[in-house]
Amino acid sequence: MQYVETVTGPIKADKLGKTLIHEHFFFGYPGFQGDLTLGGYDFEEKKQQGLKVAELIQTQGIETVVDPTPNECGRHVELLRAVSEASGLNIICATGYYYEGEGATPYFKFRQQLGTAEEEIYQLFKAEITEGIEGTGIKPGIIKLASSKGEITAYERMFFRAAVRVQKETGVVLLTHTQEGTMGPEQAAFLMEEGADPKKVVIGHMCGTTDITEHLQVLKHGVYLAMDRWGLQGIVGAPADEERTIVLKALLGSGYEDQLFLSHDTVNVWWGREPVMPEPLKELLKNWKPDYLFQHVLPGLLEEGAVTSGQLEQIFSKNPARLFGQAYEPQPEQTQSQEERI
Repeated sequence: MQYVETVTGPIKADKLGKTLIHEHFFFGYPGFQGDLTLGGYDFEEKKQQGLKVAELIQTQGIETVVDPTPNECGRHVELLRAVSEASGLNIICATGYYYEGEGATPYFKFRQQLGTAEEEIYQLFKAEITEGIEGTGIKPGIIKLASSKGEITAYERMFFRAAVRVQKETGVVLLTHTQEGTMGPEQAAFLMEEGADPKKVVIGHMCGTTDITEHLQVLKHGVYLAMDRWGLQGIVGAPADEERTIVLKALLGSGYEDQLFLSHDTVNVWWGREPVMPEPLKELLKNWKPDYLFQHVLPGLLEEGAVTSGQLEQIFSKNPARLFGQAYEPQPEQTQSQEERI
């Protein structure tokens, strides 16, 4: 059994327990660093805010959370470590950058013009995974990758290629952001073409689309698929949870629970000044909480027999243990046979 890095050190993958694959304790859009005069923070106050989130998650039996906050979006590993130590919740952090449209692009775009960016991205990923983040000794357990709506830009492809290079050398898990559920099949295909191990790849935010053919195109590569924005409805192209549920039931009915993850992609504490949400937006976001699945979605599915307790055990416990527990295996050919399951 392999070990996985958490913010408090490595643990055996089979000890992760019930896991949420995609939640953000602390997040800020690039630029918040310039608003610190009015949007500054106190470490202890933020720790207490994060601790409340951890305790809410733990009431649902969750033992581990993957926090894939990109480097430029307020990743704060010492704060995550403080929350983890105080709560006992395992937290896996990331190294990686956000998609071009909302990321901090000028730094590596400048270096892209110099011809050095992709090699430097590779060096960054490799150093953080093997040596630790910013002198803390805390190591990420995943590389976060992201693409734009309807395309994987030349800028974004640098990160994908560099991440696969590092995965081949370290076996690290790759976890992606698909903007509004687009480009999932293209992400999977590109990663496989570069030589990524599908058993250590999670294509995220696929509940952004309700076209099940998109999900099946992703799954045929043998990668994991995350439906990880439950409760986030009506904005950034997000469909209603009722529509997502139809897709989830179809995938479960076809036996794909061994390739699925469920989560919420919540932002629980914002960096900078707290956003002032208009009332209509507040109403849309009222269910966007990291316990929403367990309170409002899964009980109904269990009651109607659309999901079994065994399938939920597979999704929340067995899949994380397998994702982080398997050694890297080069994949020269794409996996095609699984598409015959539906």
